[in-house]
Amino acid sequence: MHHRVSWPGLLALVVCFAAAGCGYSEDEWKAQLAKYNQLQAQNEQEKRAHAATRAELDAAQKRVEELSGQLKQMGVDLDALNIQLKESGTEKEKLAANLDQLRQALEEYKQRAAQLERIKQRFEILRDKLKKLTELGLKVEIRRNRMVIRLPGDVLFASGQDELRDAGKKVLDAVADVIRNDQQLAKRYFQVAGHTDNKPLKGGRFGDNWGLSVMRSRQVLLYLIAPMGTKEGGGGLDANRLHAAGYGETDPVAGNNDDNGRQQNRRVELVLMPDVEEMLDLKSLI
Repeated sequence: MHHRVSWPGLLALVVCFAAAGCGYSEDEWKAQLAKYNQLQAQNEQEKRAHAATRAELDAAQKRVEELSGQLKQMGVDLDALNIQLKESGTEKEKLAANLDQLRQALEEYKQRAAQLERIKQRFEILRDKLKKLTELGLKVEIRRNRMVIRLPGDVLFASGQDELRDAGKKVLDAVADVIRNDQQLAKRYFQVAGHTDNKPLKGGRFGDNWGLSVMRSRQVLLYLIAPMGTKEGGGGLDANRLHAAGYGETDPVAGNNDDNGRQQNRRVELVLMPDVEEMLDLKSLI
């Protein structure tokens, strides 16, 4: 018949034999045993703390990945950022040899998750504010990390011309009304960007597609900042917060192989420029 001896019981036997054969008193050996038990308890406590922090870090990493995926679905390009986050995460895992380093890694991932949350919320708020425009048939999207209102060029202008059509003025009135009547949007900066298809434009007063795109963006800008209530009409927006740019055929949103694609590329975009806080957030994530 076998008897199982517990670890404390075994240690007690060792104490008894050692006390009898090595010249130490039983109290001295008990003190050594108590010291060992204390160290063992501290070690177990650190193991549990390490495991809990590791679990929290894993959850924070998962949240960062989820937020990055959600932002990507919204149109925010975070591919490069995701690579950097993964590389940073790998480096942190290598460094997390003790509890303090693991906690530091966790804190950094929490900060990244909070920053992504703030960026996501900003884009969602802006998208909601511009929802009225999508109900009017305009396309509101995120391109190159910027909110863009796409204005169809064929509605705004006749082919090869830079004079606004009446239908185009109505579209601009609706856009200006949304911006002007929202306190946050009215304080933002916008770029009015003209775009063309790839059909060459030679000669004439525009010279080329660059000239046509610039003049069209200029006409849209002038209408948006013109006073309201005049015979010609106007959007009444702050002239200090808009500027014009022309991209010609260099930034298509569709192929130029058919009429439908070329029609989409003939457009004017109202680009919502990032504010300082948003740029700082993005910079801190890299």
